[in-house]
Amino acid sequence: MEEFPELLSRMLFQVLGDELQVDQVYMQSGGDINMAVCAQTEHGNFFIKWNEGNYEHMFETEAAGLQLLKKANSLKVPEVFGTGKVEDKAFLVLEFLETAHENFEYWEKLGSGLARLHQSTSELCGLNHNNYIGRLNQRNEQEGSWLTFFAEHRLNAQLGLAIYNDYVSQDFVRDFKRFLTKLPNLIPESEPSLLHGDLWNGNVLNTNRGAAIYDPAVYYGAREMDIAMTHLFGGFNQRFYQAYNEVYPLPDEFDSLVEIYSLYPLMVHVNLFGANAGYLGTVWRTIKRYL
Repeated sequence: MEEFPELLSRMLFQVLGDELQVDQVYMQSGGDINMAVCAQTEHGNFFIKWNEGNYEHMFETEAAGLQLLKKANSLKVPEVFGTGKVEDKAFLVLEFLETAHENFEYWEKLGSGLARLHQSTSELCGLNHNNYIGRLNQRNEQEGSWLTFFAEHRLNAQLGLAIYNDYVSQDFVRDFKRFLTKLPNLIPESEPSLLHGDLWNGNVLNTNRGAAIYDPAVYYGAREMDIAMTHLFGGFNQRFYQAYNEVYPLPDEFDSLVEIYSLYPLMVHVNLFGANAGYLGTVWRTIKRYL
């Protein structure tokens, strides 16, 4: 890591305008395509992540998503210091969040904070720009109907990518398209709420400044999407759900929506990790129950 301090200092200078010496570098989790570190300087610690290749606009959209979440003022969101490019490396500089131990109060604050976030609404589903979920492009074309948005820009978009990647059979495509025709009888129209968009346990954190969310895939849609993802991958304390419902109760039919709304992150995982990673079978078994 000998070359990191000089590289990181150049990144910090580009976004802050100050020549900061990086004294220590601590590796962090950055996902499957990014390098990520905590850069320690005499003026504080910074979270910096970067990548090389075809993801030049990823950090601009992530920064925009974080700033949108921050405006809701419901949960701690890391401060965005800026994005840029050094040589062939696109990068993002954020506030470094110090981790605190998970406790009862943390789960309560996370649940109630997410409920308040979801009370930020829009007239349209989607967003005024596309962004990313993982390393995949996420289409956010705005629609007045949640049903249309979910069917076309979430499920059908991922099906198209899976076909392009040659991950799915003709039988699967046939069944999936039949399932899409049944969606109007399976999911309700929903008021578009501001969503984190990638709400698994790795993207939430207890900090010494409160319950935090980060690494989003922001858009406006049915709030049950975020909650369904917490059920899909687990790791959320029951107090989280209780606190959420105390602020913004979920509809009675929520339980019946969980597996349908989980189809989107499952199809994302099919396209991220391939047909043999186990996610495809789960999707197929789910849609067959409705055919």
